[in-house]
Amino acid sequence: MPPGLKAEALAFTYPGMLDRPLAGQFGPLSLQLAPAECLHIAGPTGCGKSTLARCLTGLIPHLYHGQMSGTVWIGDLRSDQTPLWQLSEIAGLVFQNPAAQMLAPTIEEEIIFGLENLGLPKAEIDRRVDQALERFGLGPLSGRAPQTLSGGEQQKLALAAVVARRTPVLVLDEPLSMLDTTAAFEFVAHLADWVAQGGAAAVCEHRREYLQALPDLRTLSLDGRPELAHPMPALDFHAPEPRACRIVTKGLSVARGGRTVLHDLDLALEGGQVTAIVGRNGAGKTTLLRALAGLQPYQGELAAWVDGRSETPHLGLVFQNPDLQLFNASVRQEILYRLPDADLELYHSLIAALDLEHYQEAPPLLLSEGEKRRVALATLLIRRPRHGVLLDEPALGQDAAHKTLLMRLLGAVARQGQVVAFATHDIELAACADRLILLSPEGFVASGSPEQVLADHSAWDRLGLRLPDWVTPCPC
Repeated sequence: MPPGLKAEALAFTYPGMLDRPLAGQFGPLSLQLAPAECLHIAGPTGCGKSTLARCLTGLIPHLYHGQMSGTVWIGDLRSDQTPLWQLSEIAGLVFQNPAAQMLAPTIEEEIIFGLENLGLPKAEIDRRVDQALERFGLGPLSGRAPQTLSGGEQQKLALAAVVARRTPVLVLDEPLSMLDTTAAFEFVAHLADWVAQGGAAAVCEHRREYLQALPDLRTLSLDGRPELAHPMPALDFHAPEPRACRIVTKGLSVARGGRTVLHDLDLALEGGQVTAIVGRNGAGKTTLLRALAGLQPYQGELAAWVDGRSETPHLGLVFQNPDLQLFNASVRQEILYRLPDADLELYHSLIAALDLEHYQEAPPLLLSEGEKRRVALATLLIRRPRHGVLLDEPALGQDAAHKTLLMRLLGAVARQGQVVAFATHDIELAACADRLILLSPEGFVASGSPEQVLADHSAWDRLGLRLPDWVTPCPC
């Protein structure tokens, strides 16, 4: 019989964090995962799901160190007494941040790398690579560098590379977080077939609705964090009279790596409203945000209009991968970095509104992915960008309560007359915006209120996105 997983009285705390309620602490807990079973690991942001995933695959204690008690069995191998290379032949892990596991110079070689480490013959490697590229729609991209892919495409690649290895156990950390809805449904269907054939899967995921197709799904809930306090404090920017601004593009085009990503886009983002941008993986959402923020060369016109006057846009951007913009020793230092006359009243308002009060002295890079995004947002807002803020995949790693918190905060920013826009694959979050835009590689497919766009089924068909039947406009 293929192997499964077992944990007995397992607990873990990162070094130096015994007295702090930091993300990643949990325990003790016990679980068992047999072949042909799927376990959904649930819990609020920061409760330790990613840490548990590392324990279940042997990365803890071999690569990540801390105070661990209890035992983990991967098949019949005890994780703390078995070399990591040997454990990796049984259990595969897809990280929450897929960029962290990209090693090879091309997509095809990324998949090949893991297969060569298994010592497979070349003919079998070639067959598995072709199957993985086709299954995840990566064939046309196979020669590109992983670092040039969108976040969702990187997530597809990470899934493809691990699935191709055919380990009997899969541990997946937020595997759907950056996939568009069509890709998410397709992957869950593939995972269901794999489990039905005897595979064992443990899936950390906030969006349980997508997992209903998995056979005999069980759920383990972690309770490592207290429930989010309600109501959260209101955010006060101490701003003078709000000034409505607009960000306007005309004929905006972007070429990257010899290919056109965005072509001839005309767009007006209005201050005072929150705009959500939705599209397939690789449609150009991240590229559009980077161009608006001045981080991506473009052709065409881009301007901010305030009180009838044109200005150079000044927009803050929270990256899809917040690791790229966090580097200080503590959350407090990160937010206040190089602000000699920082508004401490605004600082305390921000950390309260973003549920970061417990983490002020914690290293930002040790926080969960959702918490890192909230730290990055705080670093932008305390600097008061003149025209607004842009966010790339802000829902990643956020539980339902923190998504509600996020939308309340973005609404408060918009009420100052600023532009607020975010790109997302979380249709439920997009349905809570004031305006919803559908973007395809050919341009904009639809734009309007969430009620209008969600009802326009032909637009979703043209986009190639499956609209989940549980999504409705919501008054977040």
